[in-house]
Amino acid sequence: MPLVKEIFDYVIIGGGTAGALLTNRLSENGASVCLLEAGPSDINPLIHIPAGYIKNVYSKTLTWGFEAEASAGTAGRRFSLPQGRVLGGSSSINGLNHNRGQRADFDHWAALGNPGWSYNEVLPYFRRSEHKIGKADKRYRGLDGELSITDLDWHHPVSEAFVKGAQELGIPENPDYNGARQDGVGYYQRCINKGFRISSARAFLGTAKKRPSVEVRTNAQATAILFEGKRAVGVSYMKGGPSGKAHNVMARREVIVSAGTINTAKLLQISGVGDAKLLAELGVPVVHDLPGVGNNLRDHYGVRMVSRVKGIRTINSMAQGPRLLLEIGRWLLRKPSLLAVSPSLAHAFWKSDETMDKPDLQFVFSPASFREGVVGLLDKKPGMTTGVWQERPESTGFVRARSSNPFDTPIVQPNYLANEKDQQVLLAGMRLARRLMRTSTLAPYFDHETAPGDDVQTDEELLDFARKNGTTVYHLIGTARMGPDSDPEAVVDAQLRVHGLDGLRVVDASIMPSMPSANTNAATLMIAEKASDMIRGLTPLAPAENIANEEATETLC
Repeated sequence: MPLVKEIFDYVIIGGGTAGALLTNRLSENGASVCLLEAGPSDINPLIHIPAGYIKNVYSKTLTWGFEAEASAGTAGRRFSLPQGRVLGGSSSINGLNHNRGQRADFDHWAALGNPGWSYNEVLPYFRRSEHKIGKADKRYRGLDGELSITDLDWHHPVSEAFVKGAQELGIPENPDYNGARQDGVGYYQRCINKGFRISSARAFLGTAKKRPSVEVRTNAQATAILFEGKRAVGVSYMKGGPSGKAHNVMARREVIVSAGTINTAKLLQISGVGDAKLLAELGVPVVHDLPGVGNNLRDHYGVRMVSRVKGIRTINSMAQGPRLLLEIGRWLLRKPSLLAVSPSLAHAFWKSDETMDKPDLQFVFSPASFREGVVGLLDKKPGMTTGVWQERPESTGFVRARSSNPFDTPIVQPNYLANEKDQQVLLAGMRLARRLMRTSTLAPYFDHETAPGDDVQTDEELLDFARKNGTTVYHLIGTARMGPDSDPEAVVDAQLRVHGLDGLRVVDASIMPSMPSANTNAATLMIAEKASDMIRGLTPLAPAENIANEEATETLC
């Protein structure tokens, strides 16, 4: 039986962080949008309770089941790379912290030949989707957007001691790392409001779904982008998994791929867009030879250091038994509660070398000890954990389709710690993490270090620990790199149009040409906001030029 051709103005592949926002924006003025999401709807209540992160990030239903290939940087280990497979994507399962990155990150993108992507030009798009609740400098922060961002409202004496101790080491307090400067210590801002997770789906799809021009189709995995010559005209998808029913949906204007860094690369490749040599190996007819597809993969590689705590209860005991019931009661009454916090409470952004002009290390702190340093798996004894990673890793890897079968998991090789600079920066971060847990303000609570332990001291011993125990921080980017057509590795141009093709854009973290100094969800939202104006042909929002001038003056003073 022939497939029925349904036609929409836009077909968006992926209902995650970017896809949910795009669906809302593109349908605002009546355009028809079909959103295809491979996973289920976000009805699981654990998605919406922040503490549900502990279950969600390991869920086989809500994640894709990707794995990092073994490498020397991980001591030959393979490990899970959780990425959201549900409406809201990774914003429905992630650690909830909202972190934009540094001014220099985006100025670097522009300098690579991507006009319109400097900090001054992207800041208005960061602000547009944001609803910052509480203290906010409106020059930097958005007050009227759909995505609620709140400050931490649950505090613990050990966290307070960590923040004060960092100041002992010369790291200044910074109440808003998403404002004028990132460097400093303080508490994370979260995508949480009134005790609930605010995912991209919750923030943007509720309104969009009510429009008659919008269809959101879940359990609908894209299997191929359809082309007529060099123009993308639609998408084939399977409803209900490998044994489900095949459908085609057509796009009058554009097909937009927002499937995430791994799936975007794989889908382009099995649709005939990628390195011609790889496509030949896969037996996929070449639509367009584009060697950069799947290359430039980057991720943050984190190491968590754990210490035993004395003299006070930590989350380890507060999250079980009668005390957990107390926290549940507080959450039901909409009071500050363990159920409504992110897994990382305090932050520090600092430098691996004091002569540097901007941070290159990100720290996360929690008054809880995690088994073998893995977030979410609480130890039975009281403890605290400091995680650290290099903000701008140089090591790059790749994503390759394993076969032409869209349901085969692709090969994902991040090549963690392959670059010697990455090793040295991480070592400096681990040594600083130790100092952060041994300050005078933390001394009343610090008992002893359990991971890696006091017997691990030399650079080689620390690096060996990092290789054997480090893991992904879930910040995969770069496999559809943005850049001019003179860049042989570029996949999309500064308008996010796929080079050499018509009617096809990529809008997700895969377009990032380099890693932002941050968790990637906030920057992905910004990319989707900016792309929504590009796709509709709207004049870009005015750059925030006055802020640049004021900050430059402060720096010179």
